[in-house]
Amino acid sequence: MVLDEILEKRIKVLIDSRGYRIIEREDQKEGVYFLLETKDGKRLILWAIPTSDAVGVSYVNQLIKGMKERDVDGGMIIAKGSYTQAARTMARKNNIELIPATSLTFSIFDHFLVPVHQILTPEEREEVLKKYRVKPYQLPRIKASDPVVRAIGAKPGDILKIIRDSPTAGKYVSYRYVIEG
Repeated sequence: MVLDEILEKRIKVLIDSRGYRIIEREDQKEGVYFLLETKDGKRLILWAIPTSDAVGVSYVNQLIKGMKERDVDGGMIIAKGSYTQAARTMARKNNIELIPATSLTFSIFDHFLVPVHQILTPEEREEVLKKYRVKPYQLPRIKASDPVVRAIGAKPGDILKIIRDSPTAGKYVSYRYVIEG
């Protein structure tokens, strides 16, 4: 299966911005499977579907089957078309992320105005909450639909560490709590 240039760019940007490593690429008639490894050693399947039609439950079911066969922790589908509501619901229940057709074809982190964003580990999260004596919901919020949040793969409930350059302080660190939206 040959993917078009735009879909290939979206896949490359997604993998690079999240720091994933490609272990294997498998071309099939419905699309292309990528077996990925995250920074913390988890394995994921990214399935690129070149169709512009709506992606339904059957595609999600196929990915679930592939995830079970390969014994992986999660999955992602990236397609040129939209996703049906039933596919969204099933994907949410099975730890599958549906990447929208409007995902970026370039890395937004290459722009000088976009600061570094990092998802805190559970240990770092507890340290920050303890240091500032706050609950997560008391931190400033950032929506899960924010392009940077989607690019790094943060989910509602995560805490992001944002590191900005400052002319007076050198580096300025702030934290944001990811909410639904």
